[in-house]
Amino acid sequence: MSKVLVVEQDKCTACRRCELACSFKHTGEFNPAAARLSVAAFLDEDYYQPVVCQHCDEPACMAVCPAGAISRDAKTNAVVINEDRCIGCRMCVMACPFGGTDYSVSEQKVVKCDLCGGEPECVLNCPWDAIQYKEPAGQALDRRQQWARRFQAALREVV
Repeated sequence: MSKVLVVEQDKCTACRRCELACSFKHTGEFNPAAARLSVAAFLDEDYYQPVVCQHCDEPACMAVCPAGAISRDAKTNAVVINEDRCIGCRMCVMACPFGGTDYSVSEQKVVKCDLCGGEPECVLNCPWDAIQYKEPAGQALDRRQQWARRFQAALREVV
């Protein structure tokens, strides 16, 4: 089984070091807005949730891409965007149920997590282990499935 990013929400303090590390890795600057992940902060509820690409088994982003610019990396199993093929239509952004794909206005391209070639900077720079890169086994897999079910139920309420 391939490794995935596993989020333990209860460990997140919203320090946003993951966003800074990601943005620096991909753009050379410390700019949370340029990160390929984000930390959703609900301050009234003291609740923080790192939002990361799930690198789905059947990625909706890949299915809707008219240019065939989204594929799976054979080494890391990451769902990645081929920038040369991407036409910037943002269909993948609309299709992703997790918010894992975004359009960067400053870079003028669609961006998403590529797992940093197998060594995710967000994981390496999270002092609280809120984001881990590991095989989704046991409780971690159960938690991901529970989160996905809650998210799917919330989407049904909105639509």
